[in-house]
Amino acid sequence: MATILCLETTTTNCSVTLSVNGSVIAFLEDNGRQYSHAERLHVYIEQILRQEGIKETDLDAIAVSKGPGSYTGLRIGVSAAKGLCFALDIPLLSTSTLEALARKLNQVEGFVVSMLDARRMEVYSAVYTSRFDQIRETRAEILSETSFSEYLEQGKVHFIGNGVEKFKAICDHKNAVYWEEILPSSQEMGGMAEIKFNTNDFEDLAYFEPYYLKDFMVG
Repeated sequence: MATILCLETTTTNCSVTLSVNGSVIAFLEDNGRQYSHAERLHVYIEQILRQEGIKETDLDAIAVSKGPGSYTGLRIGVSAAKGLCFALDIPLLSTSTLEALARKLNQVEGFVVSMLDARRMEVYSAVYTSRFDQIRETRAEILSETSFSEYLEQGKVHFIGNGVEKFKAICDHKNAVYWEEILPSSQEMGGMAEIKFNTNDFEDLAYFEPYYLKDFMVG
């Protein structure tokens, strides 16, 4: 049984979950449209531990959502996770942001496409089965009317994330199901982190970097 603190900061959602044995026992998040990570992340960490009567020294690991996503959000989350791991001498775990997003859709049929807003008509995306097995690599891609056509022709495709609005505007395929304005949350990270903890799938604290997927661009 592991007690794991999970941090999600890849979008505007500043989200902190306390997970025990893969199950969520408490969470706090600011699921708004403005970035509040610098102000809220450490406050949420302190609040959630105090609320559950758990000391930092009781934690077995820290899990962080590794991206892709906001450069600033990723840096804040990873820096906080690394700092805690160094101070407490506990392992760092990383989880896929897009897989956690897909896992918000339980008991759906067909495919799941996690889609986060990037720039203009570009999104970060990955394709999963309804059992969350990834069947297409993560990409930064420019959307067109024919994007994901190979999956849409096979059956229902559930699109989820804050990039969905872009694709909905250009694709009216009968098999497309849109779940709009949903952001990744730390609540889905607990089970994923528990599996990694139990298999000793830890990150190297000195060298771990967020999964940016593409180079930083200004403007």
